[in-house]
Amino acid sequence: MKKYLSLALSALLLSVSSCDKNFEEINTNPNQATDLDPVYLLNSAQFNTANYATHHYEGEIVQQVNTPFTGTLEAGNHNVLNDANTRTLWNGLYEGPVRNTVAIIEKTKDDPAQSNIYNMARILKAYTFMVLVDTYGDLPYFEAGKGFIESTYLPKYDDQELIYDDILKELDEAAQALDATKPTITGGDVFYNGNISRWKKLANSLLLRAGMRFTELDPAKADQWVDKAFARELIASNDDNAVVRFNAPAYVHPTTIQLTATERSNFFAGEPFVNFMKTYNDPRAQYIFVRYSARGTESGGTMNTNLADQFGLPYGYSDVTLPNAPGYRGSLDEYSQLRRSTVLNQSSPEFLVTYAQTQLLLAEAALRGFIAGDAKTYYETGIKAHMDQLKGYDNSINITEDVKNAYLQQPGILYDPATALEQINTQYWVASFRSWSEAWANFRRTELPRLQPINYPGEDPSVKGKFIRRLVYPNREVSVNEVNVKEAVARMGANELGTHVFWDK
Repeated sequence: MKKYLSLALSALLLSVSSCDKNFEEINTNPNQATDLDPVYLLNSAQFNTANYATHHYEGEIVQQVNTPFTGTLEAGNHNVLNDANTRTLWNGLYEGPVRNTVAIIEKTKDDPAQSNIYNMARILKAYTFMVLVDTYGDLPYFEAGKGFIESTYLPKYDDQELIYDDILKELDEAAQALDATKPTITGGDVFYNGNISRWKKLANSLLLRAGMRFTELDPAKADQWVDKAFARELIASNDDNAVVRFNAPAYVHPTTIQLTATERSNFFAGEPFVNFMKTYNDPRAQYIFVRYSARGTESGGTMNTNLADQFGLPYGYSDVTLPNAPGYRGSLDEYSQLRRSTVLNQSSPEFLVTYAQTQLLLAEAALRGFIAGDAKTYYETGIKAHMDQLKGYDNSINITEDVKNAYLQQPGILYDPATALEQINTQYWVASFRSWSEAWANFRRTELPRLQPINYPGEDPSVKGKFIRRLVYPNREVSVNEVNVKEAVARMGANELGTHVFWDK
């Protein structure tokens, strides 16, 4: 009996040993990726920074786009809470760009051969978190994106000013560490195809943008960081713009897919935006908004680009109360919409950081005495740069130098030191059309242009008679990560639309 038991045990051990041999190879799916290339992660992160439309809140808060309707479309148009629209940016950026850039940084931080992609990821992460902090305030940063890496599924929320300090540090260090003599990437870089010089310019221009956020909170700190950025190469032409280009039908811009499909009848150009462009006979207007004879159809019917015939939809009304608006046109058909063949083209680009914005920030920095240079020159260059930027929507757009110069010489547009701060930031508002997160951030920082609160009867009490200052945390985050959310709220202020982010003084 002992002999038989011994033989059986030996056979069992041999079987176990045999099964253990090549165990990992046998149990690995040869068709499934077990590790992702950092280049692929960067490509996906870049693409998805532009993949979350912000017209429901940001575009409506800055009064460039408007809808009178309630229900699923209601948000910044009426200053109300709508979780379906407040959570979009949060979920999209955390699940895509944040997770991917954190993964790249972890994968490449100790590999000198991948130092350039490591620093590109730091720059893109900094951009992403600027948008997130500007939108929500305190949020997960130092522990963010580490669910797969460290099993950190309920990250703590960090103080937003500390996050910004780290963003400044990251941009500063990454810009200096990028090295054109080291290996770079091609083919996967949506922005610049691995061009190190342009990545440096992007980092420095973001450093300028981040530094300018402190103008009201801490002017000395703003001056310090603006000086540092100004001493380096910045975005110097529209060729340097950080832009994501879509390519229909495979890659359709997320804003256009909403505003030209089932909702094409429901969104209009905002009245203040249209009125400003009409007042100054702005040559950009015809490429941004038009009148359609059949707005509910796919083609829109006949398109009217005559500026005198354009009327923006007023704020503070629903589709039911709109007939009470002063100057009501009698029908929604009489109001202007965004032009589908240009700025709502399904292949339209998403501009993240531009030459026009950079020049206008420099104009303000020069006006404030932060940097050397002529504020008027920066101002005029920024306006012209945005006029040229419109070619990105349609290469046939051509605003001539004569037209540009005539626009710049008009009273109200002609640079005037006495009103220059308002002029510069109003043009920043125009130049940030469709870059609505940035338009909203700059509006809160400067309170310019001088928009009027919408005063909608059913608006959120925290906003009553004012403007939305931040978006609230998603309901799911509040319930799942409750302890950390409560800690953030205790530090930052109420989780309400009316609570200010730290630099918004």
